[in-house]
Amino acid sequence: MKEFYWKSLPHWIPPEATFFVTFRLANSLPAAILTELMKEREKERNLVLKRFTGEKQQSELYEMQKKWFARFDDGLDRCPTESPRWLAHPEVACIIAREIHAFDGEYYKLLAYTIMPNHIHLLVNSLPLAVSPQHRGTTAPYPLADTLKRLKGRTARYANQALGRSGAFWQHESYDHVVRDAAELERILCYILANPVNAGLVSHWGEWPHTFVIDEFGLFS
Repeated sequence: MKEFYWKSLPHWIPPEATFFVTFRLANSLPAAILTELMKEREKERNLVLKRFTGEKQQSELYEMQKKWFARFDDGLDRCPTESPRWLAHPEVACIIAREIHAFDGEYYKLLAYTIMPNHIHLLVNSLPLAVSPQHRGTTAPYPLADTLKRLKGRTARYANQALGRSGAFWQHESYDHVVRDAAELERILCYILANPVNAGLVSHWGEWPHTFVIDEFGLFS
């Protein structure tokens, strides 16, 4: 199985891993802001590639990736009000949550998520059965990609019906990151839960109605 591929973002897809996934509404970042962020990121990436080699280069690229993801995510939290915010509709958010849970146990083990007004953070463990013949789709060599395609397709259809609209609902590509160890898992979980707080939507993560985390993390004990 090939575990690494590129679209406009790099993806590393090892089997049976924990993934941090973010996907956003179509056109949720204004083109001018997105272009400027990507230009600055590419400039910094080229500097890293020029200055470092080997393991140091990989370490610097990893740290850069985390920083730029945070900047993109901050842009989503603070984007202009005229940008799509369809997930802020309670009915739409409930539809998305329902479909995320429907995939739990079949395509992944669901660990946590938060549904923001224009994007979603999702934390899952991939499952071996996701690459079995009955689950294979057009992106079968990359089971996570196929799962996200199914999830985004179903949620887009139902959400558009609820909104009385048609056309693209999600931005085509998603951000996915393999969680490397327990420390990173804790950091990412805190990031997901804190997103509504940092965006100024609530004062405590538990107040946000569209956040889920499994009991095993012990946050409700």
